[in-house]
Amino acid sequence: MPEPLDLKKTLNLPKTDFPMKAGLPQNEPKQLTAWQESHLYERILEARKGKPLFVLHDGPPYPTGEIHLGTGFNKILKDLVVKTRSMAGHYAPYVPGWDCHGLPIETQVEKELGGKGKVPPAEFRRLCREFAARYIEQHKRDFKRLGILGRWNDPYLTMSHEYEATIAGAFLEFMEKGYVYRGRKPVYWCIHDSTALAEAEVEYEDHTSPSIWVTFTVVGGGKGDATGGAGKAPLEKLGTDVGAVIWTTTPWTLPHNRALAFHPSFEYSVVETEKGALLLASERVAALQAESGIKQARVRAVFKGRDFEGMKFQHPFLPLQVPGILAEYVTLDQGSGIVHTAPGHGADDFLSGQKYGLETYAPLDDKGVYLEGLPEYKGKDVFTANPIIVKLLADRGALLANHEYKHSYPHCWRCHNPVIFRATEQWFIKMDQAARGQQKTLRQEALEEIHTVKWIPAWGEERMYEMIEKRPDWCVSRQRFWGVPIIVFYCDACGTRLENFQALRNVVKWFEREGADAWYRHTLEELLPAGTKCSCGASKWRKENDILDVWFDSGSSHLAVLTPKNGLVEPGQDWRPADVYLEGPDQYRGWFHSSLLVATGIRDHAPYRSVVTHGWTLDEQGRPMSKSLGNALYPIEICERWGADLLRLWVASVEYQADVKMSERVMTQLSEAYRKIRNTFRFALGNLFDFDPARDALANDQLEEIDRWMLERTADLVRKCRDWYAGHEFHRVYHAIHDYCVVDLSAFYYDVLKDRLYTKAARSKSRRSAQTAVWKITSALVRLAAPILVFTSEEIWKYLPKPSGYPESVHMTVFPNAAEFETGMTAKQREEWNQILLVREEALKALEVARNEKKISSSLEARVILHASYSLADLLEKYAGILAAVLIVSQVQLGGLMEPPIFTPVTITGFQVSVVRALGKKCERCWNYSTHVGENKRYPTVCERCSEALGEIESDSSASVAVT
Repeated sequence: MPEPLDLKKTLNLPKTDFPMKAGLPQNEPKQLTAWQESHLYERILEARKGKPLFVLHDGPPYPTGEIHLGTGFNKILKDLVVKTRSMAGHYAPYVPGWDCHGLPIETQVEKELGGKGKVPPAEFRRLCREFAARYIEQHKRDFKRLGILGRWNDPYLTMSHEYEATIAGAFLEFMEKGYVYRGRKPVYWCIHDSTALAEAEVEYEDHTSPSIWVTFTVVGGGKGDATGGAGKAPLEKLGTDVGAVIWTTTPWTLPHNRALAFHPSFEYSVVETEKGALLLASERVAALQAESGIKQARVRAVFKGRDFEGMKFQHPFLPLQVPGILAEYVTLDQGSGIVHTAPGHGADDFLSGQKYGLETYAPLDDKGVYLEGLPEYKGKDVFTANPIIVKLLADRGALLANHEYKHSYPHCWRCHNPVIFRATEQWFIKMDQAARGQQKTLRQEALEEIHTVKWIPAWGEERMYEMIEKRPDWCVSRQRFWGVPIIVFYCDACGTRLENFQALRNVVKWFEREGADAWYRHTLEELLPAGTKCSCGASKWRKENDILDVWFDSGSSHLAVLTPKNGLVEPGQDWRPADVYLEGPDQYRGWFHSSLLVATGIRDHAPYRSVVTHGWTLDEQGRPMSKSLGNALYPIEICERWGADLLRLWVASVEYQADVKMSERVMTQLSEAYRKIRNTFRFALGNLFDFDPARDALANDQLEEIDRWMLERTADLVRKCRDWYAGHEFHRVYHAIHDYCVVDLSAFYYDVLKDRLYTKAARSKSRRSAQTAVWKITSALVRLAAPILVFTSEEIWKYLPKPSGYPESVHMTVFPNAAEFETGMTAKQREEWNQILLVREEALKALEVARNEKKISSSLEARVILHASYSLADLLEKYAGILAAVLIVSQVQLGGLMEPPIFTPVTITGFQVSVVRALGKKCERCWNYSTHVGENKRYPTVCERCSEALGEIESDSSASVAVT
């Protein structure tokens, strides 16, 4: 007879090299290197060949400075979308891109040069290109550090030759279709950078302006009742010496006033005051009194706005009479209800000017300096002129009130200086023009396409619709150098624009070979085909100096990128819309917007099938992050301190469609959540050390019922997570995985399994049943978590036992299917286990009280007495054999005498719980209490369960020796 076994050595205690401490900042870069060396991204695509195509088209960031948290947030969200589609079984390439032209880069290069105009245009463009390339490499490094897989070795760049040629070609197509014209209109203008700005390049910031109330003296004329009516002398009813009151916060525009606008339906009053007779909207008299200090205001007469159409008013300091006009945009929210109208300085003003034949007058240079006007302000810039013009008004007796007014005012997005609205000669794309041979206008087409797109969140549809519906013509010209030139030539002899599009496309071919720099390197004779002549017979041409708006550049990205060459279209297609665009809310007036207009203008189709919008990244107090506030957190800093997986966990944990907050406290909380998830995986791996799924996994009908039930719950989790991933609801996935790991597994199932995993014979059916379930659950969880925890999931995958033929990387696998975990349990059986779980929760409360009252020190010292009525009693009787294991106590007694305290939970009708000390002695091996300890003479210190296990172990050992 061999010696009895060493009891400690008979236990199956967990064994794994998977470390408890993640060491993410140190280990993630090593994993990145391994992925790059093994060409993981390319291998994933190879594995998905022939699968349905899915394309997320990357919105290109500017390559200026290091990436900030908002950029990292955006890129990780995109990576989540791509990885989830790939693991759902799609061919999902990711081609990152950069928006390389435009003011942001020009501004940085000018800083490095020490000012503007320091070098010729061609040299300046070379420096801009080098600057962009430098930061693209830095961005690449930082994005890859976040665990983002993609075509980093060949991204798309708006400054590449091919892309610049695409931009130029798209503009020519717009021109050929009849959309493009050159005109004089008011546009946003930055006097600091001397260029027109798109609406997307304007940001609103606080600004203090003079708030002034000014009078224009009534002269007479007009056609309404205010003139006196039929048979009455002019002004008889209105009265003499009346001043029409306007309110403005831009005194500098008053020299260019050309009309006063009235709302046709509003009521206007002439009021007698200590400052004279004043004309304004009746509802705004009190506001004027509050602003000006006027005490008395007696109504002399009342009129409708339509009565003042055509009436003349004397300009307060210029020898000029301006007409009264009618406009529906006049409101009663602010001011006097009479709007000072300068067609050269406002969109509504311009349209009114066109309607009434008013002069579009804006004699300012590119720096906002007056080229014409009175000596007091001529030669000064508009903001310097403000107080001068206010003084002029006061000296002429036309100023009723003057106060400082703090308000939201448009600023240049790059230099953050206030901008002006200025009429200049620019190139525009007509919104209300149909392409040649078509019926619908560009605006109509774009509005119709909006309804074909899925918008996430749903409010995006209305926001985009309103923006397209109300936007003016698109100003696409800029007075800069770093961009794609507008391919336009003018005849030197007669000034006619060249409209030979075959000749113009010759320039596009130059761009394909040399990029847009060709425009500055070559003569006109080289750029145009030989013999290109004007209709007047002349052959000398001059070039347009403006470049295209960078939003036209990025808005053309779908034309340049969604191509067969990039593998982003289906076989036989030359273009297709992207499945997803994903950016922040500012892109409704930016990239979403310009892409829609370019796509509908060129392809008659929206460039995207769905648009996903995320919120802003804020600090803990809800403030935008910035260096100046000292609250900025940068992705690379987070990676160095916590690891990229923690940053990715944060992105996945928040409801990204709203603004999201980030702080050290948030990262500390997520670190704890990550630790719990990691420890759940570590427990599983530690208990699979001797498990070979090909050899040891049991069929569903051989599994214990609790194991089958947990697999069914896993199937539910898989089903929900896949649906949530498909809907881009990443926060639901994160919380579901976290809760499943912490609550369902660690706090319940794995806690219950410990006794079976540790004390049963290693190869027993009972233990193999538990291991089979643990392996299947872990295999499911690691794949579900892989898009979020890219590094940790790969680490887990290395340690997880796998049958031969499984992919080397978790990222080459696909998501589990719910059917893989369904075990055939009936709905009745599943409901029974839900009831047992409720019983457990109430029993644990009673055990905690007993522990606090020192009746027991651990749950294994307890015997739980349960009383139940009706169907619950039958259920407990049915599962009596496993209740002690489920409650993790030594004994469970159904019925019988109960000892106080007796717990009667309100959650379960007719149910009571009592906790008493367990009967018998403590088993030395499993620590359960049993009245059978001592019955086994060979192992006198163990219980009957351990006796059975030891018998199996000895039998297995003998069999192994015999085989040997």
